[in-house]
Order: sequence, then structure tokens, then C-alpha cells
Amino acid sequence: MTIDLSNFRKNYAKDSLLESEVPRDPFQLFDDWFQEEKSYYKEKDNEEINAMFISTIGEDGGPETRVVLLKEYSENGFIFYTNYYSIKGRAIQNIPKVCISFYWKNMERQIIIKGITSKIQRKKSDEYFHNRPRGNQIGSWVSRQSMIISSKEYLLKQYKKWKNFFHRKIIKRPFYWGGYVVKPYKMEFWQGQPNRLHDRLVYLLGKEKKWILYRLSP
Repeated sequence: MTIDLSNFRKNYAKDSLLESEVPRDPFQLFDDWFQEEKSYYKEKDNEEINAMFISTIGEDGGPETRVVLLKEYSENGFIFYTNYYSIKGRAIQNIPKVCISFYWKNMERQIIIKGITSKIQRKKSDEYFHNRPRGNQIGSWVSRQSMIISSKEYLLKQYKKWKNFFHRKIIKRPFYWGGYVVKPYKMEFWQGQPNRLHDRLVYLLGKEKKWILYRLSP
């Protein structure tokens, strides 16, 4: 089967990205872009603009990419939550270098971030876990993420079992579930431009922990 997609193209022309107009701090630029993308949506809209791709190196030596939800960001890094025993959790344990990326179509922008990943403090994971909907808390106990199971029916039976177990009880965070923080050493900001002459600015963390700014050819 061959499907021709050669006519799928778009001309980008919404904004530009110039060295003279960006902050020296890449976290500030990230926040500026995040807030601009957020402003496109009304409060009633459930657009997950905090969805991000995260790529890890798997046990077979190949890259693996999936979507997770960014739950917090600051100058200390980007935080997400998952099962520590999942495929990505095991990959991070072996090789903590990851790449996360965002694509925000409304403003015709991409952000690509390379960083070192580590677990956050248990207390912070506990606090986030207990703010989750109760059904999601139960789901964390049900799922042995990425493990082979016999059927969906099995999964639903496990959910019912754990739901009954936690009836009228406070649900504790499973020891195998919690947060990671990605601390960047490289952040690339991509702004779509006409004729595919896209703007690409990169912030690279130098030896003295100062960000170096440079431009890449599109």
C-alpha cells in the first residue's frame, strides 16, 4: 500500500523569532510561549497543551517516544509523573538523558529540550498523588504499566478489586509510582516561517552554568 501525502503542506507565517527579542533565560521564553498558547483556549476547552513527547533509549539500544503530561515547570526543570517500573522508567534508570518536545500548532511552534532526568522528592510525589482524582489513584495500583496482560477484562476486574479494597480508605501512593524532573542542558525553540526558512534558536548550558544562545539553519 502506498499513500501519497506530497500535497499535505502548510505555509507558516504567524510570527518570527529574533535573537534581539528573546530573553536570555530559556525558561522565560518557554513560559512566554506556553502562556500564549494557553490564551488561545477558553476555560471550557480541555486542550492538553501540557502534552509533551518524551524520548528515551530502550533496553535494545533504540529510541522510544511516547506522550506524557507536563505537570510543573520552573527554572529547576520540567516535572512529569509515571510508573517507575514502566518501559520509560526502566530506560531512565539505565540512561537518564532524555529528550522532551512540544508542538503547539496554533502558534506554529516547536520546543525541543534535552536534559538529565532524576526522581523528585517523595514528599512532592505524595502531594501530587493525593491531589489526583480518586479513580486515577486506584488506577495507579491497578496498572503494572507496560507489562503483558491477558485481556481488558482482566484489567477491569483488577480495578474493581482495588476499588473495593480502598473503599472508605485513604489511598497511599504506590512506592513504584512518582515524579521525575528533567533538568535541561539544551533547549531549542522553533518558529515556523514562510518558504520553510524557519527560525531556530538554541540555548546551550555552558561550563559556568550560563546559557549560550545561537541560531541554527532551518
